[in-house]
Amino acid sequence: MLKRTILITQKARIKLALQQLRIIFEEREVSVPIEDLGFLVLEHPQIHISLPALVELNRQNTAVIICDDRHLPVSMFLNLDSHHLQQQIFQAQIKASEPLKKNLWKQTVRKKILNQAQLLERRNIHRHPLRGFAAKVASGDTTNREGAAARFYWQNIFGRPFNRERFGEFPNNFLNYGYAILRAAVARALAGSGLLNTLGIHHRNQYNSFALADDIMEPFRPVVDERVLMIMEKYPGQQELTKEIKGELLSILTRTVYRPNGEKSPLMVDLSRTAASLQQCFNGQKKKIYFPDLWN
Repeated sequence: MLKRTILITQKARIKLALQQLRIIFEEREVSVPIEDLGFLVLEHPQIHISLPALVELNRQNTAVIICDDRHLPVSMFLNLDSHHLQQQIFQAQIKASEPLKKNLWKQTVRKKILNQAQLLERRNIHRHPLRGFAAKVASGDTTNREGAAARFYWQNIFGRPFNRERFGEFPNNFLNYGYAILRAAVARALAGSGLLNTLGIHHRNQYNSFALADDIMEPFRPVVDERVLMIMEKYPGQQELTKEIKGELLSILTRTVYRPNGEKSPLMVDLSRTAASLQQCFNGQKKKIYFPDLWN
């Protein structure tokens, strides 16, 4: 089921009323069934949300995303008990062997590079080494084909000069916002499959509570890159994150992706299939993570 995404950018009070999320603005009120919500993005310093509302949002596996004074997502609330086999899945994830995790990372990196290659080709950049890099990804990506591909990709996708940096100049601010939304969506899908976001297959920073989401979002990053390119063409000269541009970036969650059998699905929905396949890999039921095709 396709869930709704709500972005609140003005002063508001939010509370629970008969399983409805009641959003009270200065001039109007809105009620939304919580079961219909997938993401709630809170972006104003004078938003007040009640504890019962937060509890019910978490019970319904709604990702609640909090933004800072720069209007960038900085934290999110996720359900810690979202699967009936939670303990069993956690144990399988904790006990995953190093060869398994290296194989899963190989699959992830290979798909990421192939998606980067496809986006370059969609931008009429056909002379590139990325498909060759993808074919040579080793277990655990020990030869760092991901890094080699990234160097070429970033030098070409936005034109020169451009440096991809977390706190870099435009359009890094657009990319950062889009990646934060994507990260939240992946984390929500993983939690829904009973997986522990803290335990990554490659990212292992002890201070990172969403290491697994950072791993699994990698092949999906090009959907953000593509949307940023489209925004730059649609709003030439605009370098600030306006409400309209944030809406454009949030819309990646409902963007169409494609399954091997020819079926189409919103990205938000298919992320759950990816998460479920990863869970099955940890449980020994599958050997391959399902990643949809980003383009037909």
